Amino acid sequence: MARKLKVFRTAAGFHDAYVAAPSRKAALAAWGAERDLFARGAAEEVTDAALMTEPLAHPGDVIKRSRGSAAEQLAALPADAPKPKRAAKARATKPGSAATPAPKPSRDALDAAQDAVDAAERDWRKVQRDLATRQAALDRERRDATERHEQALADLERTRRRAQEDYDAGLAEWRETR
Repeated sequence: MARKLKVFRTAAGFHDAYVAAPSRKAALAAWGAERDLFARGAAEEVTDAALMTEPLAHPGDVIKRSRGSAAEQLAALPADAPKPKRAAKARATKPGSAATPAPKPSRDALDAAQDAVDAAERDWRKVQRDLATRQAALDRERRDATERHEQALADLERTRRRAQEDYDAGLAEWRETR
């Protein structure tokens, strides 16, 4: 019988990473954590049914959900640190020119790379599950073959013992007639 799945959550940047797993150890493995996040208070078991639905539908897969809107996340950032002196000097050398801020860099490449990493991890977990299933089938086949071999060997040994007894009796009888 398969072990009951629990849903666990940890923070991953601006997201929460959820995973349905049978144990904390399995959840840590799914997240790729090298340390016990539960002991540090960085991970927890989820009991809210609304948060458990998607992870339970995809056991073993890490499901990421944003923790708030982009505006809420930006509002939570600390106030800007003072500008470095070099930047101030560079602006000072161009008197009268209005410096236009550089455009915000695009996240498209980063998002695509993260999606590729996530897809590769999902594919690897599927390969691992398939290999485990095939290994279990091979183990069963080996066990069955061993049982058949031992049974056949026992039958052959009984036949050999009977043949030995018949031969010994015949040899004894032959010696008496000589």
